[in-house]
Amino acid sequence: MAMGRSLEQVVYDRQMSERAQSRRDLEARIGYSFSEPALLESALTHISALSGKTRSASYQRLEFLGDHVLGLVVSDMLYRAFPKAEEGELSRRLADLVRQETCAEIARAIDLGAAIKLGASEASAGGQQRVAILGDVCEALIGAVFVDGGYPAAAAMVQRLWGERMLKLVRPLRDSKTVLQEWAQGRGLPTPAYREVERSGPHHDPVFRVVVELPDMAPAEGRGRSKRAAEQAAAAALLAREHVPTVSADG
Repeated sequence: MAMGRSLEQVVYDRQMSERAQSRRDLEARIGYSFSEPALLESALTHISALSGKTRSASYQRLEFLGDHVLGLVVSDMLYRAFPKAEEGELSRRLADLVRQETCAEIARAIDLGAAIKLGASEASAGGQQRVAILGDVCEALIGAVFVDGGYPAAAAMVQRLWGERMLKLVRPLRDSKTVLQEWAQGRGLPTPAYREVERSGPHHDPVFRVVVELPDMAPAEGRGRSKRAAEQAAAAALLAREHVPTVSADG
């Protein structure tokens, strides 16, 4: 042990060094280096890790910003990549690319979970792999890059991480809710009605159960980490039961 340094100080210095290395590794994976490392630190900090600090020290404000930046960048990417696509198809593609589950998949691809700072209880509960946390931190990371380097830097990162996924499915997307609505209309039925029947799990990572109903038909049920995902799952279940073919964009 170095002269005059306590064991606690040595441990703290080691932890800070490891965290700094983790941030540098993450910067290498996303292809962007921060001028203000504190921004990256905030983007990676879950509210459970705060002690005596305000909620604004967590990733929540950057997540709010990053969500909108991601939507703008991906909208621009889609507009340029699919010049013949109509508004409806572009909207469906956008929804698929910016949904929480997709952001979580991107986060896993860059091993973002390993860099997230969590409180002890959240970490022991496997918070670094929760879809909700991974998706939120991914958006917060985009927000942090936007604040630090401006729109060009944020757009370059999103294009690097989302570009291949955007081009992967070149045929028009038709999600299950859209297919079910078209199928119902073709048979003179009203628009399918979706109803949330249960919400379970912790507040920060809920599971939704939704049923979809059509006249003179048994309802179908679906579950998901978001209400939208549960509705899509319910629609897919009804379509499968009725043997209706679909090209899924539900992920």
